[in-house]
Amino acid sequence: MSEDADKESKTEAPSDKKVRDAIEKGNIPFSREAPVFASMLAILLVLAFSVRENVRSLSEKLALFIDRPQDFRIESGADATALIQATAIEVGIFLVPIIAILAGCSLAASILQNTPSIVLERIRPQWSKISPKAGFTRLFGRQGQVEFLKSVFKFGTVTIVVLLLLKSEQHKVINSMFSDPSLIPELMQSMALRLVSAISIATIVMVAADLLWARFKWHSDLKMTRQEVKDEYKQIEGDPMVKARMRSIAQDRARRRMLAAVPKATFVIANPTHYAIALRYERGEAPAPIVVAKGQDLIALKIREIAEKNGVPVIEDKPLARSMYDNVHIDRMIPPDFYKAVAQILFYILTRSK
Repeated sequence: MSEDADKESKTEAPSDKKVRDAIEKGNIPFSREAPVFASMLAILLVLAFSVRENVRSLSEKLALFIDRPQDFRIESGADATALIQATAIEVGIFLVPIIAILAGCSLAASILQNTPSIVLERIRPQWSKISPKAGFTRLFGRQGQVEFLKSVFKFGTVTIVVLLLLKSEQHKVINSMFSDPSLIPELMQSMALRLVSAISIATIVMVAADLLWARFKWHSDLKMTRQEVKDEYKQIEGDPMVKARMRSIAQDRARRRMLAAVPKATFVIANPTHYAIALRYERGEAPAPIVVAKGQDLIALKIREIAEKNGVPVIEDKPLARSMYDNVHIDRMIPPDFYKAVAQILFYILTRSK
């Protein structure tokens, strides 16, 4: 019940990060039926194109044990060993290509589903793999039910195909007992070819469905709750509270550096209580006055207080202060639009100081 409730709460599509993390841990969509189907196709190819001649050659050589047993003299252990080795080589020549084709097709089916990668996480000991409770869940859960239905389908399909084939070939099988024994391998090969062909055709729909099911289940298992989405966003972007705190600390440090520069200002333009802009102008330093500090409300009052303590002239000009506050930036020269007004204030200050 809790598992169903947990799945119902996972309503959000998996993020790119969660998909990448799952792939890095070896959690990838995989159909077990695809390699089995590939092996069946490999058997079909082998039976159709390579087995006939190899079976005939092998049967002719093995028939010598029945037709001409007198040719095989075994007078010592060395003779027996040599005979066994020769027989094993002939059988190996017959089996090795078949095994190689089967293994290659099965491996190709696995590789084509997902890019091969080495994932140590897959071989790390996990309690869930040996836990009786987890095992019970796997057996009787949704995935276990799907695997059971697939097994029933495959067993039923193979059983029906075998019965139909044996029924259609029963006369040939009975007659083979009275025919030349050397013809039996060819009959077996023909029956096997028909059997594998029929099973492959009957199971191809199941394999296609299993591929789609594996992808769908993998994507469904990776779904996230809204809380997981929020937590992941915090991990990627940072906790909003922490970011706000860091931003506040940075602003406080910048404010203190700005206020520390006010005593070096040449003059301050202020609205009596709301705005204050501290400007510095030294010939040869810059072609126009530089803004060393600006503030609003409490910061503006603090700028005025520091300026007055350090003998920096404070000029009250409400329209100019309001206009400049929105258009100037700290540690930058004032825009050309304010050159004339600031020059007049600077001329007034220099004239008064003389």
